[in-house]
Amino acid sequence: MRPHRLRSTLITALMLATATVSATTSATAHTSTAPASATAASSLGALTELFAERLLLADKVAAAKYGTESPIDDPARERQILDDVAARAAGLGLDPDSVTAVFRDQIEANKLVQRGLYARWDAHPDERPTERPDLAKEVRPALDLITTRLLAALQETAPVRADASCEPRLYAAATLSAYGHRLDVLHLRGLGRALPSVCGTD
Repeated sequence: MRPHRLRSTLITALMLATATVSATTSATAHTSTAPASATAASSLGALTELFAERLLLADKVAAAKYGTESPIDDPARERQILDDVAARAAGLGLDPDSVTAVFRDQIEANKLVQRGLYARWDAHPDERPTERPDLAKEVRPALDLITTRLLAALQETAPVRADASCEPRLYAAATLSAYGHRLDVLHLRGLGRALPSVCGTD
């Protein structure tokens, strides 16, 4: 998709999401105020920004693994991450199962992007990465930092995520993050895969 067409698609999606949010806000005006609505959207934006940042790191993960014996799927590493966030979630007063579901979605979104990049590089060898990032020293520490920030953001947004208006606000925030990070179609698909478990009760 050409850049201007992608930008137009994102703007259209944002307009639709904003219209949905406005309708939801109007329908619940007796229980919420405009300032509270703006705060809710802003706090969810902190989450979608981290989702986008994590997805962009998938490029480095793919570049580190492509052409090696390291598989995209790494069940042992994934289990280690999920067990870690579950334990840390409990310490933050969050439901471990809900937090695990969110992080499982992040892992699947990351793998979606990696597979897409592998397919692109197989089809277009001239687009293959020319450098191999260090997975252990460069990429995973960056992912671990995002994990810590995500846990803090999940704790902060717990009331918003439990609200009935969470989903439209989440997709509006995700559209803004996608536009701000200039995500291409592959990474847009990844961002969509990262969202399903965000809204709900912790």
